[in-house]
Amino acid sequence: MIARQSRAAIRLGAALLALSVVAVPASRAEPGPDSPIAGEVIEAPLVVTSPDGRLSAVFWSEGGLPRYRVQFDGEDVISPSMLGLRFAVAGNLDTRLWPVDSETTSANTQWELPWGERRVVHDQHNELLVSYRHERDASRGFDVRVRVFDEGLGFRYEVPVPDGEHRAIVDEVTSFAMPQESETWWTPAGDYNRYEYVYRTTPLIDVDTAHTPFTARLPNEGVHIAIHEAALVDYSGMRLDQQREGVLTAELAPGPDGIAVHKNGSFTTPWRTIQVAEEAVGLINSDLILNLNEPNVLGDVSWVEPGKYIGIWWGMHINTMTWGSGPEHGATTENAIEYLDFAAENGFAGVLIEGWNIGWDGDWFNNGALFSFTESYPDFDIEAVTDHARTRGVRLIGHHETSGHLTNYETQMEDAFDLYERLGVTQVKTGYVADAGNLLRIDENGEERHEWHYGQYAVNHHIRVLEAAAARHISINPHEPVKDTGLRRTYPNWISREGVRGQEFNAWGNPPNPPEHTAMLAFTRMLAGPADFTPGIFDLTFNGPDSPNRVQTTLARQLALYVVLYSPIQMAADLPENYTANPEPFQFIRDVPTDWEESIALQGAVGDFIVTVRQERGGADWYLGAATDEEARTLSVPLDFLEAGRAYAAEIYRDGPDAHWHDNPYDVLIETRTVDADTVLDLPLAAGGGAAIRFVAE
Repeated sequence: MIARQSRAAIRLGAALLALSVVAVPASRAEPGPDSPIAGEVIEAPLVVTSPDGRLSAVFWSEGGLPRYRVQFDGEDVISPSMLGLRFAVAGNLDTRLWPVDSETTSANTQWELPWGERRVVHDQHNELLVSYRHERDASRGFDVRVRVFDEGLGFRYEVPVPDGEHRAIVDEVTSFAMPQESETWWTPAGDYNRYEYVYRTTPLIDVDTAHTPFTARLPNEGVHIAIHEAALVDYSGMRLDQQREGVLTAELAPGPDGIAVHKNGSFTTPWRTIQVAEEAVGLINSDLILNLNEPNVLGDVSWVEPGKYIGIWWGMHINTMTWGSGPEHGATTENAIEYLDFAAENGFAGVLIEGWNIGWDGDWFNNGALFSFTESYPDFDIEAVTDHARTRGVRLIGHHETSGHLTNYETQMEDAFDLYERLGVTQVKTGYVADAGNLLRIDENGEERHEWHYGQYAVNHHIRVLEAAAARHISINPHEPVKDTGLRRTYPNWISREGVRGQEFNAWGNPPNPPEHTAMLAFTRMLAGPADFTPGIFDLTFNGPDSPNRVQTTLARQLALYVVLYSPIQMAADLPENYTANPEPFQFIRDVPTDWEESIALQGAVGDFIVTVRQERGGADWYLGAATDEEARTLSVPLDFLEAGRAYAAEIYRDGPDAHWHDNPYDVLIETRTVDADTVLDLPLAAGGGAAIRFVAE
């Protein structure tokens, strides 16, 4: 349903709302009588509210400086903040700009995800389009399009540029002003390890440059917000820089020429998103990022298949196997057939095999040109392996590590995907292991250029990979990727990605992931979208209990991660022998699906604990995952999400009475209870612990 209002009605409604709930300073000056926009300037602040009326976004110009603010229940969550763009050559768009026109629409629709946290997504928002124009040249300016949902908002710039003219963006002056006393959770941006850091918990004043999603709890009654972006296409990724105390400013990753974004003709930017929730779990229970992306452009995507997998992977991280050739080479035909058989016998869809292709010997980290994506090592017969997979009803999951050499990969990509298509490989994990800012491409003159993982060139590279893969019905799971901004809606073969400090850091990280890490991720990184975190380690003390490198969770917590951390492809990351030795807890991994009818975050506090439930897509069963930080706690969980009047067998996997992530991580209690929607379940969680439950409908 689309509703349009007259410009006069917009101005009147905006003025009334501004007078009633929004205190906005009046403009200090206006264009002179000789200005081409004199007489057209809209003096009253322009306001758009959420469908429930609680959230509002306000746009105006203060002395020719474009401004906006965001209020929730009449209180600022984003105080007056700047808007604008700066260019290398053309006139900047951040001063002497005035609102001269506006338009509103509203929408209330539903659409379906082919796979995801839920099947049906509700899109209800009110939209305002504000046209800002320059006081000396009415052809210069931008439009700001803002969509306000009950759970937050997104706004973007739409910039008219004459055909054939070029714009080189050097700065986006968009800012987000918040109280300095706000508590924040963030990872540093611009450092070598891309997005792969432990989250910091600090007052806003201690933030320097941060990645998004950026999560904060404001001092006004504990309202939570998260700043991110949606639909990052042909643009540079945004990080947040605190240049002025209490003000985070958008900072775009520069290209090798110092320009952040090159554009020809008119263009739009990604959406700048601000999620708002009274409680932390409200940030999780939001589809705002997906709703701000364009619908599926690939057509029929029934070939994109969620599922669980195992892999020749963890052994390399704990040094029982190697990627490179030699006596401990992991990717051998013999090992592959053993893993494929295990997958087939335990209901897994596929087997990831890393290290199969030429290029892993030597200094592959610093020389991505070593890699061939079509030639295997002599001890790996890819034809025999894929033939065996086919006979067992499972599949090989392909792997393309690039070491960040984009040109070497792009040169071979079509042939590599052709090979996989012929062999029946339908999913590929790609990798871009390189220091941040050190992706390598060779330009048209044969010169080496270095790019950021979230710079414009890399952003476009990932789209090229997706399109080439989609033409062959192949899904992509990139590691060391550009961050998720909801493009899985537009390209459903973007089935998952890393962009997180994952399980492998427990094998060799200094330090490994702390007990709070995954409880933190639910409210931070996971707001962006699916993460291939690779849970399910059963041998938690693989180097011995006194080694600094171990998994800092209980065994029950590893099971809970399959529900807490969403991905349509989930790995059972440990060695097969560790599952064979522990068949009772392994049963939960065998049972848990990866595609959902509905998902609800029930309880939680950022970095402390989280309780999430999900309903199996196309079925009646529900699954629960609960995780806590280093503090033991007992949670009381009402089961009112279950179907009323129906009994369920609750198959519970939880921490035993003596469990503790450090002292006794293997103490697991497995029990079955009959429950219904009226039941309140008490879940004792050990330090670093968790619980996983399957609710089987009777």
